[in-house]
Amino acid sequence: MKVGITCYPTYGGSGIVATELGLELANRGHSVHFITYANPIRLDPGTPRIHYHEVEVSNYPLFQYPPYCLALASRMAEVAESYALDLLHVHYAIPHSIAALLAQQMLAPVRRLPFITTLHGTDITLVGSDRSYFPITKFSIEQSNGITSISEFIRERTADVFGVKNRVRVIPNFVNVETYKPDAEKAGARRFAPNGEKLLIHLSNFRPVKRVNDCIHILERVRKSAPAHLLMVGDGPDRGPAEILARDLGVHDHVSFLGKQDHVERLIPLAHVLLMPSELEAFGLAALEAMACGVPPIGTNAGGVPELITNGVDGFMEAVGDIDAQAARAVQLLTDNHLHERMAAAARQTAVNRFSTESIIPQYEQYYQEVCGHAATKPATSR
Repeated sequence: MKVGITCYPTYGGSGIVATELGLELANRGHSVHFITYANPIRLDPGTPRIHYHEVEVSNYPLFQYPPYCLALASRMAEVAESYALDLLHVHYAIPHSIAALLAQQMLAPVRRLPFITTLHGTDITLVGSDRSYFPITKFSIEQSNGITSISEFIRERTADVFGVKNRVRVIPNFVNVETYKPDAEKAGARRFAPNGEKLLIHLSNFRPVKRVNDCIHILERVRKSAPAHLLMVGDGPDRGPAEILARDLGVHDHVSFLGKQDHVERLIPLAHVLLMPSELEAFGLAALEAMACGVPPIGTNAGGVPELITNGVDGFMEAVGDIDAQAARAVQLLTDNHLHERMAAAARQTAVNRFSTESIIPQYEQYYQEVCGHAATKPATSR
């Protein structure tokens, strides 16, 4: 098939999932066209059957804010017509669904162009529920020819918040278990912990919902019982406060702020434990990537995380903000080798058996066929 994908080309989960999906589809023989304002961070444009089309936004003096949505819609329609796309697949509702709807209507006199919207989390729980965006978010979801969500939690939240009657297909996030895999030797860890400390790791966009300061507090508590070093991977508004907190708590020499990294699959296997103390996670992609690498996650019992982690089997879940409990779990994993080995193996098996690309990508392919086969009809309203 010929698929157009639009996402935010950043380090957020929606952009990462969209990019990985496009790469996997290309590997399976499909032609994938990314349409966005910048090259997605994990995308190599030289990959066979991968095409990138930049959206340029003119900044006229009349415009206080550049009209990205309109420029995106025009570019979508242009690419769809020029390359005979079968469908558009947009990730994150605002503004991508509306742009896809406009592109669809622009081409309606000459051809059909169905589009699928994938809901990733904050487009529903935060942005979409904002009073300014609620009506347009609801409208764009209802006008989509197909809707998917990355967790049952988001499917239920969409129905509760927006009263959307369209059928939402849950297709969970996925991981390439050949790329993300354990490293039993962890030889590269000495680059960060030359004295043999075990590594904790956190990956996020450092927004308030990720509670990155909790990671620093956890490290401070863990080090009272076990030598440990923390890798903080990513960047965002809360990085500065986290760096200050590390100095205030006297653990700054035991934290490495690595910024944005294009190859986290090389870093995660070096760690023993992943910290994910988020206020809310729609799914927990970082935890899944860690699990594939045999790194047990310590997450919070919030949002879609329970759909991924089985508490006490392939990871731990504690209450949001319970730093003491999360630190205690980390100490357990760092000091009990038998527990760590058992849980690391279980985490890997969960990733392989339930969330591998071999299991999930065919679900998208099937859904594409269904949506294209019913492109002439209005969006489904049966649950």
